[in-house]
Amino acid sequence: MAGRSPAALLGRLARAGVGIAQLRAKALPDRELLALARAAVAAAREQGVLLIVNDRPDITRLSGADGVHLGQDDLPAAAARELLRDAVIGISTHDPEQLAVASREPVDYVAVGPVFPTSTKENPDPVVGLELVRRARAETGLPVVAIGGITRPRAAQVVEAGADGLAVIGDLLEAADLDAALAEYAARLRRPTGV
Repeated sequence: MAGRSPAALLGRLARAGVGIAQLRAKALPDRELLALARAAVAAAREQGVLLIVNDRPDITRLSGADGVHLGQDDLPAAAARELLRDAVIGISTHDPEQLAVASREPVDYVAVGPVFPTSTKENPDPVVGLELVRRARAETGLPVVAIGGITRPRAAQVVEAGADGLAVIGDLLEAADLDAALAEYAARLRRPTGV
């Protein structure tokens, strides 16, 4: 979230109950990305939030981040695991075949999507809908994270389809009041005891 310090932003996320945050800054030059990652790692540690770096196992290792999220065109998960023995590694999947391959890789979670149309990627993959979330839940024992076009009104149905986590960018970037948006997510996802 441009213009906001990692410490301030991660503090707000932590207060809302967010346990994992991802650093995604594709356009930054490597030196700036490493500096930002190190600042974000320090802030995340203070707040008790795990920090995952998008796409970059090298920046993950150099910054001391908790893990890396890989896309289909990034380093293979096995190579990332060689570099990051104890780190959290997740991978995006966009169809049943990629999901099947990812489920056999040395990863800690699989992301599926885009579940809905998204504006945060220049060339997004085709929308997979809730069906791939349901399929992922049925076919893998790994945690499933839904990605792409997640909004507050859609959050509960995505979780009901089987997602263990939600990756949200656009809805939070566009929120006039970030704290209110985070509180709304928490309220919509809170499940009654015994359900």
